[in-house]
Amino acid sequence: MKNYTITVNGNVYDVTVEEGASGAAPAATPKAAPKAAPKAAPAKSASAGAGSIKIEAGAAGKVFKIEKSVGDAVKKGDAVLIIEAMKMEIPQVAPADGKVASIDVAVGDACEAGQVLATLN
Repeated sequence: MKNYTITVNGNVYDVTVEEGASGAAPAATPKAAPKAAPKAAPAKSASAGAGSIKIEAGAAGKVFKIEKSVGDAVKKGDAVLIIEAMKMEIPQVAPADGKVASIDVAVGDACEAGQVLATLN
């Protein structure tokens, strides 16, 4: 029997693995209730001039690159920033024409699906 600590999506689990009597593959059984996951850092608040058009993360991942700066004009479909999820680079595009009002994340920040990453006016 072996004990392991496994982290899945920020949740920590203590598991005990034992070999079956018939030589079957080992089975994992929870040993204890999961420990509380560490709280994510609060999202940076939008600047006072934040716009009304939100650019939200399409998937959970990390901010890989910021393509535009506050004040830049963008057209619908222009990449404002890029997130990396499962080794894929996913552009987060402007949903409408406008001007970048705020960038609410930094390169390397973790983001959740639906999190506001930037705003436009």
